[in-house]
Amino acid sequence: MGQQLSLRPPSLCMHSLTCAVAADTIRILVATDSHVGYNERDAIRGNDSSNSFHEVMCLAKTRDVDMVLLAGDLFHDNKPSRKSMYEVMRSLRMNCYGEKPCELEMLSDPSECFQGYFCGNFLLNIRGLPKRSTFNHVNYEDPDINVAIPVFSIHGNHDDPSGEGHLAALDLLQISGLVNYYGRTPESDNILIKPVLLQKGGTKLALYGMSNVRDERLFRTFRDGKVKFFQPGTQKGDWFNIMSVHQNHHAYTDTGYLPENFLPEFLDLVVWGHEHECLIDPRYNPEMNFHVMQPGSSVATSLMPGEAVPKHVAILSVTGRDFKVETIRLKTVRPFVMKEIILSEDKEAKKWAKTENHRPKLTAHLVSIVDRLIEQAKEEWMETQEETDLDEELEAPLPLVRLRVEYSAPDGGNFDCENPQRFSNRFVGKVANVNDVVQFYRKKTGAARNAQGGAELPEESIMAQLSIDSVKVEKLVREFLSAQSLTILPQNSFGDAVSLFVDKDDKHAMELFVNESLTNQIKNLLNIDQYDEDDILAAMDEHKSKLEELFAKGHLRKSKKAKLKPKPDNWDSDIDGDWGDQPGALVHSDVEDAVDDMDDAASLAATVTAARGRGRAAPKKAVVATKRAPPAAPKTARGRKKVVEESEEEEDDVVMVDPDEDDNELFVKPATATRGGRKPAASKAAAAPKRAPARAAATQSKLNFSQPASQVSGKGKGKTAPAISDEISDDDDEAFAPPPPSAKSIRAKR
Repeated sequence: MGQQLSLRPPSLCMHSLTCAVAADTIRILVATDSHVGYNERDAIRGNDSSNSFHEVMCLAKTRDVDMVLLAGDLFHDNKPSRKSMYEVMRSLRMNCYGEKPCELEMLSDPSECFQGYFCGNFLLNIRGLPKRSTFNHVNYEDPDINVAIPVFSIHGNHDDPSGEGHLAALDLLQISGLVNYYGRTPESDNILIKPVLLQKGGTKLALYGMSNVRDERLFRTFRDGKVKFFQPGTQKGDWFNIMSVHQNHHAYTDTGYLPENFLPEFLDLVVWGHEHECLIDPRYNPEMNFHVMQPGSSVATSLMPGEAVPKHVAILSVTGRDFKVETIRLKTVRPFVMKEIILSEDKEAKKWAKTENHRPKLTAHLVSIVDRLIEQAKEEWMETQEETDLDEELEAPLPLVRLRVEYSAPDGGNFDCENPQRFSNRFVGKVANVNDVVQFYRKKTGAARNAQGGAELPEESIMAQLSIDSVKVEKLVREFLSAQSLTILPQNSFGDAVSLFVDKDDKHAMELFVNESLTNQIKNLLNIDQYDEDDILAAMDEHKSKLEELFAKGHLRKSKKAKLKPKPDNWDSDIDGDWGDQPGALVHSDVEDAVDDMDDAASLAATVTAARGRGRAAPKKAVVATKRAPPAAPKTARGRKKVVEESEEEEDDVVMVDPDEDDNELFVKPATATRGGRKPAASKAAAAPKRAPARAAATQSKLNFSQPASQVSGKGKGKTAPAISDEISDDDDEAFAPPPPSAKSIRAKR
């Protein structure tokens, strides 16, 4: 009796095949440059970046992807605000946590891929308590949380690590179990890139990542062969290799970018971050035999042509060594249209070039163009919302509009253009960028201009196209400093300090750079035994050139982060502001760090605390004792409780001006010898300690008015100043005496 075969219906066979393919397919949502927190203080555009990021994460959940890949710049600032951090954490928890099991299997050593920050002295290993853990494992394998969709991210140039511990905002997200932060580059001159090895069914995925490194330095590191890629030890041909980078893609300068041919040939796909123009469709590089995908940003951070391209994300499906890409246009992105016109070629405008009083006509013509751009932006935005529920009434958000106008007139003519700020303000309530709707520029052809020193400046046509939105700070500094003749300050280090000040919001970067440069020049001149005064400039210029050469070779570190004094215990950042913004918080030298650390910090904190006065009586005016002045006519200064240093007679004489007294009434610190056997009533800060003679520059001495009342004593009068009030009793007129003259000269002091 023959065996009877049962055949499945065709629909069941196709369903089984689809399930088999899905079991071996890794679906990855790819995005980059979310810039959460960009322009968050703007009343109109403040939520644009967080709305776009939330849409991206909602797409990951609704499309049921296996993982999310972010290629840098999740935050717009490396110190994101509480609002930005809250929005990101909220969106990640809403869309990435869940009961659905993650089907990805981790094959590599997670401690090598997610090496986190470890502070050896932060906590003590106490007997009986669990040992410290740095949570160096992938988050979906954590037994304490349920992660359905893991997020893998590198850092960019905006959210890079900084400060004590070299921590990034992504470190906070990783330690909380929301993000897997990989691709760290702790050493920019010796980079080791190890992949995150994942597997789903029969598909093996090697995920490489290299977080942002300064482009010029990274170029040099690749050129010197100091970048090493690691590959799986077995079955190298079975892995699909993806790499995420966050560098300049185009050659803005000779070394200010990452060439594609620097990357290894075994890669299959490169996800390129940092460039905001959306080129989402993979482009094949025949020389290197891999594809390059540039997702672009999800929010417009500048009004440039590249930002006007529609924003997309992609779902990458990897099966074995094959992949396919599905692009998705974002719907929450604010519409942005841009147009450029040349008035000399415009039919309506060119006839006004040789007429007088044509500004109203020209302005009306440009206003009509902007109105058409506004309507165009609204129509394009409505087209992207076609799949939305028809019952829901949609209202297009205020668009971003940029009109670039080239107003060079023909010979004998002139275009009288309105002020761009006044012109832009005509569209309040119609556009989101009410201050920069129009951009006027003029093109000129001719020989390059020469500066006073003989250095050539860029042509005006090039300078007109330079925009703060499109040019890096280093490039601007290089363009303008090339026309200067710097003698003391190294030019390349100058650009690095300006970049820290602008991009990283390091408020003390320029001050530290100037002080360090001056100190180096002084040390160099002091080491010269014999020299003529005419040779000083030559010696300084030679030393500057050496510093520039060392910086270019990478032997000198980038500008150091500002070192701050410890924040006082009674300092409230929400009321008093950031401690790092205070002038007294910066450490100018190692000597000052050792001597004035606690006194200056406590004095500044006490002044601010008394000023804000939480429910306390207003502090009385600080009046210091004796009104006797030295024989010589002293200098005067204005300002409440302002402390200055008198450098003409004694090294550490401290004078203070009472705003209620006459400007000539000066007060000096107590003398070491007292009159009539009376002990001097001096605070700890008033008795300034002696400085080392080798100190490079004299620092400003300060009086501390926050000492307890027990430290301020009169002559048996029984009067004590309140501990809260910054007051010294003026009844004891003879508590202080003029100091004896000092034999030290100012030359020795310096």
